[in-house]
Amino acid sequence: MRSSKMVKVPNELVKFPNKKGSLKLDGMSVIEICFYTQGIKGTFFLQDHLLLIVKSGVYTVRFGDQEYTMRSNEMMFIHKSMGVEYEKAGEPDSDYILDYMMFFLNEKIVDEFLKFAGLKPICPVNDVVPITVFPINDRIGSYIESLKPYFEHPDEVQEGLVRVKLMELLFHIADSNDRLLHQMMQPISKDRGSITKIMEENFMNPVSLNDLPYLSGRSLAAFKRDCQAIYNTSPLKWVRNRRLDKAKELLAETALSVTDICFSTGFENIAHFSKVFKERFGLPPSAFRRQLRLKKDA
Repeated sequence: MRSSKMVKVPNELVKFPNKKGSLKLDGMSVIEICFYTQGIKGTFFLQDHLLLIVKSGVYTVRFGDQEYTMRSNEMMFIHKSMGVEYEKAGEPDSDYILDYMMFFLNEKIVDEFLKFAGLKPICPVNDVVPITVFPINDRIGSYIESLKPYFEHPDEVQEGLVRVKLMELLFHIADSNDRLLHQMMQPISKDRGSITKIMEENFMNPVSLNDLPYLSGRSLAAFKRDCQAIYNTSPLKWVRNRRLDKAKELLAETALSVTDICFSTGFENIAHFSKVFKERFGLPPSAFRRQLRLKKDA
């Protein structure tokens, strides 16, 4: 159970410490270069696909009951619309420095690449996995080095050049690992019977109305229709009520603060959390907890 706010990336990357710089496209960070000299943990929710390249150090990601670790000169692809835990650390023999780059690849960029490269539409892949780790080859290593001068004055780098560099990266990926390109084009789940599983696994993440259909392999219209049939309510109302039920459970059974419970159940604003909790249960969270304690002591 996390007790801190899950950061949405790349939208909220501006809040990340220890950034060496970022390159932007359409006003949004798409390439980040970062370094750390001490261990740090946290959680983030991906709004776009993420390609994470580690030049030195150790970067660990946990998703569900699986753990994935990258070390120097390795890279990781993580599907969009996922919430993951991360842990960053350096190696003892390199002064504990973690040096890495993050590339955010939205569907528009991937579609532009397919047209630019003249590639045919990609057929569905049966074994889509949420996270893939693989080594950096010489060409990708040289590509990473070619980016570093742009971070000396990132605000002066034109967006057209950033787009070209992303196209170059995807050419290198397609050349070195064609299955990875196939994975980028597919939702994680193609099982149309998995809607309840998707909802239960993601209700505490800061999901949008577009994230859940993507994860379930449905169009937005089909997702809303199937959700209404299963739950007799809209997806967002179900998510809010499920979060409130979980918050009620945590207030009753744990010593977590109201703030921690707010963030850990997917709410992003304490005032809003208190308001909707009172609408559902008749009392704001703090008063609800006090009432429970009085009943136990009576």
